[in-house]
Amino acid sequence: MKKSLLTLVAVLCMAASLSAQVEPVAGQWKTWFITSGKAHRLPPPSSYKAETAQVLSQQQALDEAGRQQILYWNAGSPGYRWQELMAKLWMTDTSRYGALANMLLGVATYDATVAAWDTKYAYGRLRPFAADSRIKVDGPKPESPSYPCEHSVAAGVAATIISRFYPHLADSVGRMAQRAMASRIAAGTAFPSDTRAGFELGKQIAEKELAYTNGFVSKAAWDGKRLEGSGYWTGKTPMYPTASLNKTVVLSSSSQFRPGPPPDFAKDMAELKAFKQTFRSKANAFYYASNFSGDALLHKKIFEHNLHLNPPRAARLYAALAVAYYDTFMACWDAKYTYWGIRPDQYDTTYQSLLPTPPFPGYPSGHAAMSGVLGELLSYFFPADKAYFQKIAKDGAESRFQAGIHFRSDNDAGLDLGRKVATAVIHKVSTDGADEQLTVDTQKKMAAIPKK
Repeated sequence: MKKSLLTLVAVLCMAASLSAQVEPVAGQWKTWFITSGKAHRLPPPSSYKAETAQVLSQQQALDEAGRQQILYWNAGSPGYRWQELMAKLWMTDTSRYGALANMLLGVATYDATVAAWDTKYAYGRLRPFAADSRIKVDGPKPESPSYPCEHSVAAGVAATIISRFYPHLADSVGRMAQRAMASRIAAGTAFPSDTRAGFELGKQIAEKELAYTNGFVSKAAWDGKRLEGSGYWTGKTPMYPTASLNKTVVLSSSSQFRPGPPPDFAKDMAELKAFKQTFRSKANAFYYASNFSGDALLHKKIFEHNLHLNPPRAARLYAALAVAYYDTFMACWDAKYTYWGIRPDQYDTTYQSLLPTPPFPGYPSGHAAMSGVLGELLSYFFPADKAYFQKIAKDGAESRFQAGIHFRSDNDAGLDLGRKVATAVIHKVSTDGADEQLTVDTQKKMAAIPKK
């Protein structure tokens, strides 16, 4: 009876321990551009005992600047600060590589995080604060093994990708990565060897995925061909006219969801000219002209749902949105340069828009397409907020009509296109294994305990 009771207690303790751990099977989730997380499992770590003194030394030497760095990197998931930086870069990038840079940061961070989780639970190395009671933890206590450091993984990915696409920032992001790694040691959440291994893992996977996507963006020069005549866009220097030649991730091609031809814009023009601006409509137009990225909204929901404490889940969300944005951009630009839809101020030269007209065709609206993605994708991940996301999608699309730079039909086609791309991405991520019940795996682990 006594042995049976002890066995039951041991089983219950193990179950409690497993449930307290963050995503112990995330290392088995399907990846985007690498074969699997297990294929990149790191060798076993050496003993951490020799590194305990290093952690203690860094904690004792902490100054105010060091504490500020700990506070800075404690905020959000490991990729949060890097996503913030990339959002500022790619949304103002006039080269042909901005969307690819953003997509790769999201995908490579996720893939590297899956690989890190495979290694973490293969070896189960204790965190410094758990290994030595003298080491204090500054911030939330991570509920996962220490090796490799997940913040360092994200830093390795980001430093590698940002340096490749924005070489003028190479030194800056390199120093930023070093500060991130040092902050984890000083916070008592990682040993020095955890940070080194994490950074190298992130760098390795980023380089592999840069090579994998090397031919995604076409380098072909525009041949100068365009649709001419009344009703077609007449700008002299079109932006991204060859984007339709780029490879996509989830879509079979950029033309997979190409909308039908635009209508005669006469009715659209009449509606636009009859529209009466209000303070609210102007405010909405200006707001979405300067706050277009959905990253801020995703950051907010990750924080609200405490997913910043769950690095694999947070990375999965950032990757899904980045892929959806990338494929939608290619699909939207495919349609733009298939139909060369005219803009309102070209259709009627007496019409003055509230905002400057962008240098590319209007149909379909890019803002509306990205808004459609946001509304559909985030509704899948956070279904309780579906009405909120759908309103944001509607407001984002409507802002372009209110700005006078898009017809209503541009917005309708864009919203529909974005929703279709988001649905394709949802289908992809729904099969990655992340939505399986953790309790199932916990039960398997418990069943494997030898019976006494």
